[in-house]
Amino acid sequence: MGSERDRRDRAFAELFGGRAVALRRVAYLLCGDWHRAEDLTQTAFAKVYAAWPRLVDLGTAEDYLRRTLVNAFLDEQRRAWRRERATAELPELPHHDHRSTDDRLLLVAALGAVPPRQRACLVLRFFEDCSVERTAALLGCSTGTVKSNTARGLDSLRRALDGALDDHVTP
Repeated sequence: MGSERDRRDRAFAELFGGRAVALRRVAYLLCGDWHRAEDLTQTAFAKVYAAWPRLVDLGTAEDYLRRTLVNAFLDEQRRAWRRERATAELPELPHHDHRSTDDRLLLVAALGAVPPRQRACLVLRFFEDCSVERTAALLGCSTGTVKSNTARGLDSLRRALDGALDDHVTP
């Protein structure tokens, strides 16, 4: 029989094994870069592991992990040295024959134009399929804030997609 620490370590290893890939995808949708997504995922797991002995209910660990990821993303966005710089021209995207890949790239690029808090609401609500209440709990805000950020985020996403589609239309 193992100690309490061994039991908790096994539980953390199960959480990591079961959620690392999915959490990295969420991080990618938040930041739009696979390398940053990997960094955010590692940061989230490291912070959760540090807090692991204090977690009373291991059943809520997944929510805590998701909230930690979103907070790490939002914190990173506030740091001036990590902000992206606007350029006059977008880099060339690799051309694929698959329409779904192009659509995905277009969506991720447009998602990158949405402000971070609104983007977090969109990713949690529509990719992670969280309810308004669960999203509010994960972000530490009211349900009204989630609703307004989601509505504004959808408007921003539509504008970004309209602009991207206009740029891809050839006369």
